Amino acid sequence: MVSKDQGIGGAILLVCVVVAVLYIVALFGYTQIIQPFINIGSASEVRFWLIAVPVFVAFVAILFIGAWIGWTMATTPPPKPIEEITTEVEEKKEEPKVEEPAASTVEPSATEDKTVAKKKK
Repeated sequence: MVSKDQGIGGAILLVCVVVAVLYIVALFGYTQIIQPFINIGSASEVRFWLIAVPVFVAFVAILFIGAWIGWTMATTPPPKPIEEITTEVEEKKEEPKVEEPAASTVEPSATEDKTVAKKKK
């Protein structure tokens, strides 16, 4: 039994292989395999469009990614300067900690009195 992710991965693999095979057959075997059945145009016209369309799609995709990066950079606030971050860290280190009361100022509890009295005997 395969998981959902493995099934989706297998489907993507199968689609990519089928599209690649069809693309190669259409690009190099148009005159021998496809043209006798479907006459779309001359072999040179078909080859031109088989190359032009994927190049166009890839070019537009790259421009879209670049535009997305530019939009993200333009709308993201700038980070704090490193000097400001280091001063904040140093200030946190320098803050005095609340000290525990000294042992001499704390009154011993009843159990401590008994243990001290036993030790004195």
